[in-house]
Amino acid sequence: MSDGQPELDEIEAWFVAVVEGRVSRDAADRWAGRWVDDDALDWDEVSWWALRLLYGIDLRPGPGEPYLHDDGQVGGWLEELRRRRSG
Repeated sequence: MSDGQPELDEIEAWFVAVVEGRVSRDAADRWAGRWVDDDALDWDEVSWWALRLLYGIDLRPGPGEPYLHDDGQVGGWLEELRRRRSG
C-alpha cells in the first residue's frame, strides 16, 4: 500500500484485509497509528473516523484475552464505513 497520506480507498482496503484475515490486527494498528500520530496531516471526517478505529483494532483487555472488538464488530465498522462513503 502507498507511502503517501492514504485516501479513503486505502483505509477501506486495510479494513477489508483485516476482515478477510489477509493482514493482522497488529499490522493494521501500526499502519493507522503512523497516520493518526502525524499532526501535520489534514483529514476528512470519514477518513479520520475510520483511521481512529483501525488504530486500536488490536486492543485486548489483558494478555491472552480475546480482542476488545470482535470480528463481528470490525465487520460492522467496515459496513458503516461503506455507508458513510456513499451517504
